[in-house]
Amino acid sequence: MWQDLLAQSLSGLATASSLFLVASGLTVIFGVTRIVNFAHGSLYMLGAYLAWTLVGALPRGHLGFWGGVLLAVLIVGVIGVLIEVLLLRRIYKSPELFQLLATFGVVLIVQDVALWIWGPQDLLGPRAPGLRGAVDIFGARFPLYDLFLICVGPVVLGLLWLLFHRTRWGTRVRAATADREMVGALGVNQRLLFTTVFFLGAALAGLGGALQLPRESVNLQMDLAIIAEAFVVVVIGGLGSLPGAFLAALLIGQMQAFGILIFPKITLVLVFLVMAVVLILRPYGLLGRPPATAHAAPAIEPPYGPPSRALRVIGLVGLAAALVVPPLMGEFALIVFTEIAIMVLFAASLHFIMGPGGMVSFGHAAYFGMGAYGAALLTAHFAAPMEAGLLAAPLVAGLAGAVFGFFCVRLSGVYAAMLTLAFAQIAWSTAFQWIELTGGDNGILGVWPSDWAAPKLTFYYLALGLCVGATLLLRRSIFSPFGMAMRAQRDSPLRAEAIGLDGFRIRWVAFILAAVAAGIAGGLFAYAKGSVFPSVMAIPRSVDALVMVLLGGVQTVSGPIIGALAFTWAHEQLMRAFEMWRLLLGLLIVALVLFFPQGLAGAAQRLAGRRAP
Repeated sequence: MWQDLLAQSLSGLATASSLFLVASGLTVIFGVTRIVNFAHGSLYMLGAYLAWTLVGALPRGHLGFWGGVLLAVLIVGVIGVLIEVLLLRRIYKSPELFQLLATFGVVLIVQDVALWIWGPQDLLGPRAPGLRGAVDIFGARFPLYDLFLICVGPVVLGLLWLLFHRTRWGTRVRAATADREMVGALGVNQRLLFTTVFFLGAALAGLGGALQLPRESVNLQMDLAIIAEAFVVVVIGGLGSLPGAFLAALLIGQMQAFGILIFPKITLVLVFLVMAVVLILRPYGLLGRPPATAHAAPAIEPPYGPPSRALRVIGLVGLAAALVVPPLMGEFALIVFTEIAIMVLFAASLHFIMGPGGMVSFGHAAYFGMGAYGAALLTAHFAAPMEAGLLAAPLVAGLAGAVFGFFCVRLSGVYAAMLTLAFAQIAWSTAFQWIELTGGDNGILGVWPSDWAAPKLTFYYLALGLCVGATLLLRRSIFSPFGMAMRAQRDSPLRAEAIGLDGFRIRWVAFILAAVAAGIAGGLFAYAKGSVFPSVMAIPRSVDALVMVLLGGVQTVSGPIIGALAFTWAHEQLMRAFEMWRLLLGLLIVALVLFFPQGLAGAAQRLAGRRAP
């Protein structure tokens, strides 16, 4: 029995070492550049793919295998430099959301490029020469290569410590981590420093991917699978802390190893639950420290102006077109326009807390999914009609928003965003692993509208009415006294508190209202699709909402509406017209961040302002 526990513990150490390699690169990059690099998982995946190609092309033996791994690491480091120079260098002073969005665009681009080069099939790599087979450790058989991986993590940690504490370059990096503005004032070339840091971080991600070649197959799902775990490790350890990342990797590795034995049904939930608890009790992680200085003073956004007459006319014309045009375009068009209406409300609910509220959320899909599951579970387990499901959807989502928001609104910046991500992953993990209730990955099927709403045209008008009505209520709230209070605590929390505004209560209520609106959209989505799967709460769904809000413009009230229309239409058209639609969508996202940071609505307002006499 104890031999099995020993083997499981060693397996956890091997996993922890692999996690640390990826998380260390993410930690180094964030510590200096303050960028949450969502594309770090793509660099990990490229390391595995390049190692597979190079190891297969070079002669067999030690030189061929380890030479291929080393070349893959260097190439990934160069790719990281190209990403930093061509994209990230231009957005260092942008809000975290734009940085995350830009790196997600890179994820989409890399996925289709990898698909084009290596194909969709899983690729099996060779075993490492000299490290094949297993060894006997106190009666337990354990793979020799996993023992090698266990040693790699501490060695890399030691080398990084020497690099940062015994070299001039490392001293500059540590100084930039503490106060990069002061480092720039002292004459250090920040651009070159950031580029070298990104090379190191990307190379570490590539090393983590290349060393997985003998352990697992190389596939296109590696990027998103590892980035969630890497975020967990980095956040638990403390953003920017290498020892913290190593400690957190050990904790998560052992938790995954023994969680399968002790809590097999909540393994995924357990990891993100620990992340949430750490953020609640220690917002800066186990070994992280609060920033000594603010790296960017929050800009006070201009007040929302009343809609112009032209904008009102455009809105009325658009609503009239939504009422008249879709029925004339066939059944498929009704399905597409129904989804567009739902996405408009979903985007508007996120904008409500991002724009007026000034809160960042990386996990808004949790409340969209809660609404969908709230309706679907009533149908599946109680045979409830659609009317009951649509009433339950906002209640379930609002309850989740009240519980999660109570903790999320206490934090700010990237730490609040990471806590929203943690809660969203907890919700997704629960739906994925609680098979008896949710059906797991098989989902819940047969979630159909009532007979009177079964025709596509009737359901479209139902969805349009509910979504337009809820969106208009959110818009009305923005211009109400409550909306004014939201913007006051966003722009100047201390002044708002001084005049008697309870910032926590205002943010919490706003969070709940946004969750309720997202729940309405989720309930309609469930009946529109006829089924619900855990993917409605996954990371890509949250990113879709972010893209829609930023595409339209977070500083405009009409931005999420325009963004949802443009994104949903473009997504649908690209999927139908192009096989490599992710590449094109990723390029569009990158172009948006670089050239239209104010969004489509914001750009239109600026253009109209310039033309005005």
